[in-house]
Amino acid sequence: MLKRSIRQRTLALLLGTLLVSLSLISWQSYRDARHETEELFDAQLAQSARLVQGLMARDMDQQTRRALQQALDAAVNARRDQGVPGHDYETKLGLQVYAADGSTVLQSAGAPEGALQQLLGATGSSPAPFAGLSGGYHDVMLDGRDWRLFLLEDPQDALWILVSEREDVRGELVGKIARRSLLPDLVGLPLLALLIWLAVGWGLRPLAHMARLLKDRAPDNLAPLLLAPLPQELEPVAASLNRLLQQVNQLLEREKRFIADAAHELRTPLAVLRIHAQNAQQASSPRDREEALEQLLAGVDRTTRVVAQLLTLARLEPSAQQLRLVPLDLGVLARETLAELTPLALAREQELALEVDEHADLQLHGDAASLVTLLQNLLGNALQYTPRRGRIEVRLHASADALNLDVADSGPGVAAELREQLFERFVRLGDGEGAGLGLSIVARIAELHGATVELLDSSLGGLCVRVRFPRGR
Repeated sequence: MLKRSIRQRTLALLLGTLLVSLSLISWQSYRDARHETEELFDAQLAQSARLVQGLMARDMDQQTRRALQQALDAAVNARRDQGVPGHDYETKLGLQVYAADGSTVLQSAGAPEGALQQLLGATGSSPAPFAGLSGGYHDVMLDGRDWRLFLLEDPQDALWILVSEREDVRGELVGKIARRSLLPDLVGLPLLALLIWLAVGWGLRPLAHMARLLKDRAPDNLAPLLLAPLPQELEPVAASLNRLLQQVNQLLEREKRFIADAAHELRTPLAVLRIHAQNAQQASSPRDREEALEQLLAGVDRTTRVVAQLLTLARLEPSAQQLRLVPLDLGVLARETLAELTPLALAREQELALEVDEHADLQLHGDAASLVTLLQNLLGNALQYTPRRGRIEVRLHASADALNLDVADSGPGVAAELREQLFERFVRLGDGEGAGLGLSIVARIAELHGATVELLDSSLGGLCVRVRFPRGR
């Protein structure tokens, strides 16, 4: 398929429509001109016949008729180029006057021979040859020429007047009229096409300007397009382009931030891993080597947790997360998550408890995978900061307008003035082994679900994290 520009398509459509319209208008004009011309010629035929009727009289003497015949014969010698008054078309016009018995009373030099015979047909030899013949207009073919005839009866003088005219006279006049009517169209069409070309170009100038700006922009230039004023049709295009540039810019910023965060957080663990590996390599005794390898494994586990949290946070960034919101039971998710983390709590000699009102409505619209990640981070933080033989409680309670999830621990807690800092990336308070990303992930998942996160004092003596999910989502 040919690729055409908007300009070419618009011009083809406009010029094609113009050409078809002018052709139809010209054809209709030609038909109207031909019809009107034929009407005029027919009227002239009838008028000539009536004029002859007025000139001819029953008691016209022979000398007067001879003088009239000589005047009609003079049309044969009429030549304008020789200075003789008249017109060449006079030989293409005919005038004949017949008596009731079919004899010729008067006939012009250009009158067609045999016209009356064609009209009379088989009745031409009868005593009353005009019997049954109606006056008016007739079309006959004589000597390969089409003739238009008008027959008029003069009952007072018992005469029949036949006025004739060759069809090519009319055709030539109609052709001249048609050519003259088409001439302005033929001359004006190229001029009109040029004007349309310039008008379309002027109308598409804003689009061409936008295309030129996009073509000349540097690949790393993601600034919004500043095109003002814009036609109404291009405003949605410019708005969509600016929105796309903004999204691309956010995506690049997110990637840069992720790379910076990863470089910031992984630099130290990787250096520590290298040191532990060197210590294991240079250990002087099996005991020292065993201790260095244990520290190396612990460092690998910590680094793995950091990488997993970084990837989770990157997945939850704006424009990167596509939630699949479905109806689910938060109580079921909480039980499953606690069951998965119970071995880790037992290894730390900690107690995990779940308090759920069995009669409460714990249904909400959410993304199951993201909510499991939220629970895992909340419980993971609580397990890290709660001392051995401590207690961690997960409470679910519902109200008419919200569903609350509380994760409370018996750890050291956090001072009220420092709690807001916990939502910042890579901020750690206390002796936890995390990367400082847990609550950042929790806050992002809550935001995606339209929920809020609060840090409160726990009844167990430590910190209580409350996630409030509003109803109606």
